[in-house]
Amino acid sequence: MNLRIIYITIGILSTRLLAAQNQTMELTLEQVVNMARLESPDAQTARHSFRSSYWNYKYYRANYLPSLNLSSDPNLNRAINKITMGDGSVKFVEQNLLNTDLTLNLSQNIPWTGGSLFLETSAQRMDLFSEHKYSWQTSPVMIGYRQSLFGYNSLKWDKRIEPVRYQEAKKSYVETLELVSANAINKFFALATAQSNYDIASFNYANADTLYRYAQGRYNIGTITENEMLQLELNRLTEETNRMNARIEMDNCMQELRSYLGIQEDRELRVRISPQVPDFSVNLNEALALAYENSPDIQTMKRRKLESESAVARARSNAGLKADIYLRFGLTQTADNLPDAYRNLLDQQYVSLSISLPILDWGRGKGQVRVARSNRDLVYTQVEQNRTDFELNIRKLVKQFNLQTQRVRIAARTDETAQRRNEVARKLYILGKSTILDLNASISEKDSARRNYVSALYNYWSLYYTLRSMTLYDFERNEQLTEDYNLLIE
Repeated sequence: MNLRIIYITIGILSTRLLAAQNQTMELTLEQVVNMARLESPDAQTARHSFRSSYWNYKYYRANYLPSLNLSSDPNLNRAINKITMGDGSVKFVEQNLLNTDLTLNLSQNIPWTGGSLFLETSAQRMDLFSEHKYSWQTSPVMIGYRQSLFGYNSLKWDKRIEPVRYQEAKKSYVETLELVSANAINKFFALATAQSNYDIASFNYANADTLYRYAQGRYNIGTITENEMLQLELNRLTEETNRMNARIEMDNCMQELRSYLGIQEDRELRVRISPQVPDFSVNLNEALALAYENSPDIQTMKRRKLESESAVARARSNAGLKADIYLRFGLTQTADNLPDAYRNLLDQQYVSLSISLPILDWGRGKGQVRVARSNRDLVYTQVEQNRTDFELNIRKLVKQFNLQTQRVRIAARTDETAQRRNEVARKLYILGKSTILDLNASISEKDSARRNYVSALYNYWSLYYTLRSMTLYDFERNEQLTEDYNLLIE
């Protein structure tokens, strides 16, 4: 009869739990991961960051394409100006003139030299309002070139750095999504742990309450001592407190997961843990090769080395001889009307060479070069250390992951055994064949085994997505991880 009361009480509790589940949003691990990759703040930040990197890359590419520009700089000048006359005398003359011009320029940067080649055509009109006259000056064809002979060639270095930076941005985006998945898993299992603790506390409270009521009857007939009955009452009060604390913790974890997934409805969430995990192992050499090929960290190391070399080249160009050359050749003419300004064209040439050589700078230029070289050497040292740490992390991660599947199996078996032992210990206590100490020990082992099982599952999936993020490879499906980048920038 007493056993029947216990089972009825547990059945009522289970029914209430099922009813509560019907009013909640039940989520699996896969659903949480997919929602986080779409709606989480981290995922949205990653998309905005990639778009910024994409447009920076487009801007870089545009520097190597021809550009066509139309420009005009009209000006009106009505003033008394000092004018030098033909005989050398100077007079103040009232001027009232309007200058209008139009220039069409086609230019092309030359990445190998850092110079710029341009082709342009222009026309200019000057109106003298005081004399009611106007005239035209045209340059139908003009070709020119400007070049810094010993300066820093930003076009050459950008051609080496920017493609690496863009590849880094693409791989970083995929890596970030995998890290978002890992973060979602963290919150998923935080709620799963809190949810499991609440279920354990509720189950334990129901059992403690039933056993306490049962013990009161046995105490009244003298089959148990007062000390044992007080121990059962203490267990009941402790389990009631544990249940309230577990509920508070579950609500907090639920709110964090709801916020991360962008769920606006104030609905109760309940996560469902699948006991099945993918059964495969990762080859260490394959994982290392994939990590070196796909990881954005490798691209970051390469970019940092190129940027340090670029800084040395910039410092050298700023410290030594500077020379700029400007060449312009073409045809020109002037006339009182526009058609005549395009007839009988005359040659025009313009060559400019500017030179700057520091004679005494008190070692400033040399110091800048030394600083740039020291920073480059520092970057090379840091990159090599980062590469070593990167490889060690991969080795450690692969070994842990390959062992984690077996850990999950052991934890699952331990949980199942502890549950059965607790059932046996409770029945033996009710039949008077066991002590309260044995019952409490079985409850503690049961709860610990369930927590360890949930923790083992969490460690498996955390290692799984961390390994994916470092290699950008899905070892379960044997395929590369990538995204539709064109869809991101639309």
